[in-house]
Amino acid sequence: MKINEYQKSALRTASSEKSEDLILNGILGLCGETGEVSDHIKKNMFQGHELNQDKLVNELGDVCWYIAILASGLNVDLETVMKKNIEKLQRRYPDGFEATKSINRKDEDNESN
Repeated sequence: MKINEYQKSALRTASSEKSEDLILNGILGLCGETGEVSDHIKKNMFQGHELNQDKLVNELGDVCWYIAILASGLNVDLETVMKKNIEKLQRRYPDGFEATKSINRKDEDNESN
């Protein structure tokens, strides 16, 4: 499946197509789903729970769904979001990631990461 096809398919199950609803649902959903991923990892690392890869894959799918609807609310397709991210990373780390470059870098237009 291509990324923009995924985005269109994800929108089929959104409860609203209004931009402001997609944005709010997307960001709040991302907060909740990333919390679920974090909690699963925390339980594995610190509480002796088994790492369940299938559960994590399902949670990552939920993260993708919320990203797709948030991007739609912003009227941008996922391919554009992903391309812009790679372009930013290539500018920031043209020879690949290096910790010293990360520590000493100047923010571009107040971007984080």
